[in-house]
Order: sequence, then C-alpha cells, then structure tokens
Amino acid sequence: MDIVTEAADGHRWNLQLYPAADSVAGLLWIPALGVPARKYQRMAQDLASRGVTVAVHEWRGNDTSSLRPSRACDWGYRQLLMLDIPASLDQARQRTAETHWVIGGHSLGGQLAALHLALFPSTARGLVLAASGVPDQRTFAGTRRLAISLFARLVPALTRLFGYFPGDRLHWAGREAATLMRQWSGTVRSGGYNDLDLPASAEAALANLQTRALAIRFADDWLVPAASLDALLGKMAAGDHQCEIFDQARIGDRADHFRWMKNPAAVGQAIANWLRVSS
Repeated sequence: MDIVTEAADGHRWNLQLYPAADSVAGLLWIPALGVPARKYQRMAQDLASRGVTVAVHEWRGNDTSSLRPSRACDWGYRQLLMLDIPASLDQARQRTAETHWVIGGHSLGGQLAALHLALFPSTARGLVLAASGVPDQRTFAGTRRLAISLFARLVPALTRLFGYFPGDRLHWAGREAATLMRQWSGTVRSGGYNDLDLPASAEAALANLQTRALAIRFADDWLVPAASLDALLGKMAAGDHQCEIFDQARIGDRADHFRWMKNPAAVGQAIANWLRVSS
C-alpha cells in the first residue's frame, strides 16, 4: 500500500505500508543511502507474514520523492530528521492500530533511525540496526581506512563542482544533496554527529538515549566493520542492546552489506523474534 506523505516544507513521497494480520508491533524502516523504498519489499513482506507491520520510508530526493538534488535544491540531516521521518511515522500511526512502534534502518538509514529516536525518544519503543554503524575512518583498517579517508575529503570538492553529489556517475549511492553528503563526510572524518545543523546536540541526545536495540551485523560486510557498529552503540546510554551476527550459512547467501536483501528470511525471523520478546 502506497501512502502519499508530505513534510511541513511541502516535500512529498510515497510511504510503503505492509500491514500484518494480528500485528505484534510496527516497524518504521529507513533505507540505506541511495536505495529506493521498494527494494525492501521482500523484507517487509517477510516481516508482515511473521506478524510485524512494516512502513518503509522514502529518502528525500530518491525514487517517489517530489524533489531532486541540484545546486538550487539542497538539504541535509536536519530536513531528514526533523521533517521527513516524523511525517512518515505519523502517517504509519494513523493507519494502523499497533500496540507500539519501533524504528530501524539499513546502513545510513540505521544511523538516522538512531538519531531520530535520540532526538524524539517518545516516538518509538525500540531500535533496529542492520549493517549500520558510525562511518568513522578510524574504525577501518589498512588500505580501507586510507581509501574512505580520501573519499570523505573528496566529497566536499565534488559537491562544490556539481552543486550536488554525483553518486550516479560514480556508481556509489546515487545523486545526493550537497549538504547531506558534506555532513556525512564530516562524520567519517570526526566520528561524531555534532555538525549536522540540528536544534540540539545529537551526541548529547545519543548519550541520553536508553532504548532496547537489536543490532544486526553481516560477517562479510567490509563497509561496516565490527568497530563501526560498536562505536554507534557506544554513543548510546547503557541499555538492552542485543547483537546478532549473520554469516553465509545463516543467510544462505553471501553475508555482505546488501546481499541479505535478496534473502531476508533469516533477518526477518530475528527481528520478529526480538519484537515479540520486547513488546
């Protein structure tokens, strides 16, 4: 079910809702950078079959979004966290009768889910992270640390040259907003979330966030080393943080950053089990 959703500044997109019969909980899902909401259909359908209603958010500038990044059309974390995600969550709540909602996401979507919950702790009763962590260059090893460090330093120059981030030309992510990508590159260099143009300190909000969390990590995911996930969980206050490691045997396919989306059953089972215990 597609639900036309609108933010306070007029931005519109389709929220994808997958209702479950006798739902035990609702999960608002934030995609990875550059990944359309429709790519999570298999995961959402699997979870719905297990009694979890899923609402998949669409990134500003992506697929069904009414905006496209350009030199004249720009945004950053503030618009995503303060306008878009709250609108999607509000729409999902209006159309369902779940006893509670949790929020989660994949990769950068997981970071946004954590930041949103830290800023608005009463809006959801738990956090699900899949292949997500702080993209701090120091959490990478060897040549990968050097590569991501150099790439993060190249991003601002690219956004100044094009007026947006040309990920579609680079075959990484997609065409993204300049401010968003400059802020992302800042987190790579600093390992922190203090320069996101938010009304409150994201680092302080995370430090005060006490929530149940399920963290899913994939054994072959070089984009999110174990240290990266540990860094994100370490920014939060102590809480019931459960970590699940998925290898090729558990998934039935390569256990990397994206491949699990083609075979989401094992991940869906873990999320559904966790939700039943934590509901």
